[in-house]
Amino acid sequence: MKSHAYIALGANLGRREEAILRALRRLEARGAARVVRASSLYESDAVGMGSAPSFVNAVAEVVPLLRPRDLLERMRAVEVELGRTSGHNQSRPIDIDLVAYGDEVTDADGLTVPHPRYRERAFVLVPLAEIAPEFRDPRTRAPIGDLVAALADAGSVRVVSTRRWIARS
Repeated sequence: MKSHAYIALGANLGRREEAILRALRRLEARGAARVVRASSLYESDAVGMGSAPSFVNAVAEVVPLLRPRDLLERMRAVEVELGRTSGHNQSRPIDIDLVAYGDEVTDADGLTVPHPRYRERAFVLVPLAEIAPEFRDPRTRAPIGDLVAALADAGSVRVVSTRRWIARS
């Protein structure tokens, strides 16, 4: 296993903030990862989804307890467990994405690490920069600050809560 990974979480249905915290707890309880720290909670518009409710988003640093493909499968199982039934570009009670897995770069059999679109998403980069200012893109080695600066919509995410994950000893 790699020493750390980053996952992005979002929800735009139901109790959005609670859903993110529940997802983190379930990932730990299901033996997928140990949560090290999580960002503040941010709100962002539902891009490309018409008049859908806005999302609450966060990014968490985790110590993965599974290999990337197995971690992704466990994340999908947690999404279903928490009520996700919809696909991409639809409202959902939870969405969990594997952003990066150490310095690993993979693009095979339905698994792409780092996430193929995370560099375009302020709702991922802004919270990632908050908790991991030392982060570098595994593909390009670009620092997180440069990735955020390159975004046209970096200001489109708003902090809604500084409530953070409290790591258990």
